[in-house]
Formats: sequence, structure tokens, C-alpha cells
Amino acid sequence: MSLPVRLRPSSPRGEFLDEITNTTNVSSEGFYFLTERDHYQEGIRLSVTLPYHCPRDRGDRDYLAQVVRIELLGDGKRGVAVQLLSSVGSPQ
Repeated sequence: MSLPVRLRPSSPRGEFLDEITNTTNVSSEGFYFLTERDHYQEGIRLSVTLPYHCPRDRGDRDYLAQVVRIELLGDGKRGVAVQLLSSVGSPQ
């Protein structure tokens, strides 16, 4: 399932910038997406908005999440698996 997602470091460090992309797979416990960025590492914690809309939509939800797997796919692409740890705040 493809949903728009916004990813931000939960503790900003270095040059890790926000990324807005689409998931390639979603479950109740997490999601998977493709990226060309190389700053993701297993164990890194993220602030995630899923789904993500600009301007913000009533259905958007914020989560604390963690990268659990990274796959090198070739052509500079990586597949990143993210586990949702907890919901942040309350729905709008």
C-alpha cells in the first residue's frame, strides 16, 4: 500500500534532513519505503507522520518509530523497514 509519509530524526544530528516519500508496504506495526538517502541506520529513531498531507489533514497521525532493517537494492537505492513504537499526541 502506498501512503505519503514524512520522516524526521527524533534527535536531530548532522545533516539528516526531513524526507517526504511514499511507502511501498504498510502494516499495523510499521511500513517499508525506498530511498536514495544513505543516512538511515538500523536502530535510529524517527518522528513519523503517516499518512502525511500538506496542509495537515485530520487523518494524519504522528508516531515515534525505529528503523529495523535496511536493504541495499542497487542503483543507489535502499529499502528501509520502520517499526512504529508509539503514537504521539492525540488525533486532530
